[in-house]
Amino acid sequence: MKKKPKLGTLQEWASQITQLRDRLKINQAELARRIECSAMTISRWERGLLQPSAEHFIQLGNLGSKSEAWFFWEMAGIQASKMVDALRSSSRKSKFMGVGPLEIAHAGAMPSNPSELVGLPLLKAVIGSHGGHGDRRSSLRAIPAAEIVGAPAPWCPNPAYTSLLRVKGHSMEPLIRDGDILAVDSFQTERTKLYGKIVIAVNGKMGICVSHLRHYDGLDVLEGDNRQHDPIVLNKARDWRIMGRVLWWISAAP
Repeated sequence: MKKKPKLGTLQEWASQITQLRDRLKINQAELARRIECSAMTISRWERGLLQPSAEHFIQLGNLGSKSEAWFFWEMAGIQASKMVDALRSSSRKSKFMGVGPLEIAHAGAMPSNPSELVGLPLLKAVIGSHGGHGDRRSSLRAIPAAEIVGAPAPWCPNPAYTSLLRVKGHSMEPLIRDGDILAVDSFQTERTKLYGKIVIAVNGKMGICVSHLRHYDGLDVLEGDNRQHDPIVLNKARDWRIMGRVLWWISAAP
């Protein structure tokens, strides 16, 4: 059980559980009944005193809307890319069972012409540059959009999972500067496929940060560009999680 958080630092998942229950218009006892736990456990979750298990996060996701579901499933450690692969595998098997293939639903625009634009949400959140503090968010899917920005379809291999966020800080300069807007693909989260790439990662204390992901002698490491902050060894810092790959970014004119 975790210690009681200080005022103003309630965990995001605690607020999301309360919002889910409010949307369903049920009390804590009814939510407890639906996921087979006690009302006291729900109360502790909503106050941030106890974090749900992976199994309970999955059950909460099963009760939620699409955006709520992915938030809770990601907290349980489920990766979108692996989920889609599993669905595609099921789709292939279904042909031999006399059942139509499963259709993957997409939340973003899916243009038939590659030259068309796709609409990407510019999220109301800030990414810290390596070693700095970003917004404390557990999932990009739970962040509201400030506006929609058009981008060429070929720039976005997974448009339904791509969003834009603004950077603050200078530790990724001269490559990425304070105030730049990053395009982040949250479908790409597997570390072994992202070595040498720029990624965003999240930590409960530091929030969302942008860094280089590199692999040295069996160690996965997050590094900045100007080395003003120490690298983060992911193998030891287990509370860090990769949220997505940075595809490209927009810099303001000098």
